[in-house]
Amino acid sequence: MWTATGFGVGYVPAVPGTAGTLLAVPFSYGLNLLSAVSVLWAATILAGAILCAVGCAASAAATLRQNDPSVIVIDEIVGFMTANFAAPPSFTGLLLTIALFRLFDIAKVFPAARLERLQGGAGIVIDDIMAGVYTAAIMRLLYAWGVV
Repeated sequence: MWTATGFGVGYVPAVPGTAGTLLAVPFSYGLNLLSAVSVLWAATILAGAILCAVGCAASAAATLRQNDPSVIVIDEIVGFMTANFAAPPSFTGLLLTIALFRLFDIAKVFPAARLERLQGGAGIVIDDIMAGVYTAAIMRLLYAWGVV
């Protein structure tokens, strides 16, 4: 439960998803530092973190006897790590990544709503990974165009 709730951050009233996303920032920063040295190692760690998040979310949801309890924020953590993966250091870029990720996470743009219906931890985590993929794609375009 401790890991699934982001060390308790998931219990923040009204905005647990945003709190989980903010908690993800230092983890993402560390992963980005590693990606500057080895993208392969960083991608492997991210993939492992996603797999661990699926198991952790499944266990916590079963303990709480709910499909997708809002206190589980490990999905936001790995989703944001996906969104910000290997991004260049930019405070403006970071703020925009946070905003876009939260927007896509809340909006459940296709196929995220469908992915959310998967059973167990996969349904909890994979829709956030999709939000992270959408965010990363947009941010890559903005970085390439020199907007950020």
